[in-house]
Amino acid sequence: MAPRLTHCFGGSLSSLRRAAAVALVATAALVAGGAQARTSQPEEAGNPLGSISVNELPREAVGTLSLIAAGGPFPYEKDGVVFGNFERILPPHRRGYYHEYTVPTPGAHNRGAKRIVCGGPRKRTDNCYYSDDHYASFRRIID
Repeated sequence: MAPRLTHCFGGSLSSLRRAAAVALVATAALVAGGAQARTSQPEEAGNPLGSISVNELPREAVGTLSLIAAGGPFPYEKDGVVFGNFERILPPHRRGYYHEYTVPTPGAHNRGAKRIVCGGPRKRTDNCYYSDDHYASFRRIID
């Protein structure tokens, strides 16, 4: 049967095996990438980032939102710095549009992985996103 395959495809059996292995690896990578994208960004109608209500946020995140609305004072030196959106998960805007804020993580010895990123003028909390995995995914905060 092998000679028929090589004859039909015009190549040696080893080149067919190589091509099949490459195709298999490429297909597996696409399938894995698609599955990862679906689980890391919950999709909802009209909002590919997903959303989370203020009531569903951890208590510490609600506190951070209150500090943002009040304009501080913030407990971490880096709170309020420009968020570059290098991951390109949030909607694109000019540099300086987004600012990031730390959500304290109980028991963490550093800033932890939780953040709130808000777009637009400071003190506005109507265009904020929550990340609990250090920017790997975001959910828009809704009232």
